[in-house]
Amino acid sequence: MTVTVEQGGRGSKGSRRSKGSKGGNSSGSRRAGARHHGAGPRRPRDSYALFLLPGVLAFLVVVVVPFLMNTGVSFTDWQGVGSPEWSGLANYRELMDDAAFWASFRHSLFMVVAMAVLPTLLGLVLAAALFDFVGKHFGSRTAAVLRACFYLPQVLPIAVAGIVWSWILAPDDGSLNEVLEAAGLGGLRQDWLGDPDLALYSVMGVMVWVQLGFPLVVFMAGLQRVDPQLYEAAELDGAGWWRRFWHVTLPRIRPEIYVVLLWCTIAALKVFGAVYVLTKGGPGGATDVPSYFSFTTFFEKTQVGYGAAISTVLTVIVLVLALAGLKLQARAEDAEEGVVR
Repeated sequence: MTVTVEQGGRGSKGSRRSKGSKGGNSSGSRRAGARHHGAGPRRPRDSYALFLLPGVLAFLVVVVVPFLMNTGVSFTDWQGVGSPEWSGLANYRELMDDAAFWASFRHSLFMVVAMAVLPTLLGLVLAAALFDFVGKHFGSRTAAVLRACFYLPQVLPIAVAGIVWSWILAPDDGSLNEVLEAAGLGGLRQDWLGDPDLALYSVMGVMVWVQLGFPLVVFMAGLQRVDPQLYEAAELDGAGWWRRFWHVTLPRIRPEIYVVLLWCTIAALKVFGAVYVLTKGGPGGATDVPSYFSFTTFFEKTQVGYGAAISTVLTVIVLVLALAGLKLQARAEDAEEGVVR
């Protein structure tokens, strides 16, 4: 009996020890498993590159390779047929002394005003009015309909819009002159696109109409993230619409303003379609811009090397402007967040 009890006791102790050792092993294995699970199999970073590969290849084929080829052609004297002859920096030296190029560049500055500055200012005011006034007093649906009406010119192809405006601004039977005649203002009839003193301003007016919808939509989207309590607090403090716009709206959508100005300025420097459809750079080069000047040099004068030099200079200007704009935007955002770089 005693032996049995002792054996049983030993057996019980042994079994308890065995269970404890098993429990210890299992807990140890659980800790090891937890450590192994915490580490986990890491996905190699190279796998993400596969998703970027199609975009990188498309960028190389569509942007980088043509730009490098165009830059190479800009150092040659070539008429588009035969073998190019190396001319070094001759095209660029000629470009620096070309009055027609600098005139076209000055016209592109007017386009920056028409496509970036004015649409941004008007878009800010209209977006704030639609969001803060029309939306509150007439409903969000009315504001959405008006927003769509302003954005409609952005949807139209520029060729279609240009043809329609060429009909409106026609000197003889154009709609604008007919309306002025019917209103008893026949003395104001003009050849809007044929007068060298008016053609550039007429094209600018068309581009303001075309470009206005883009900043308006961007600014209204930015206003969606502004805390409504800020407007309510300002209104309770007696602030009118203009003070709410100046002190609440503008500071809160500053990132959108940077984006719109940069995007529209680049579009203004590259503008081509509207000039081609409306005036073809005329009359007498009064509406010529660098992109159209390069086009005519390429295909009408067949000075391919010189046209490539114009395109290269324009591309470099746009690239520098884009990088500078992004840098200024980053600095402004860091200043707001108190980050020093």
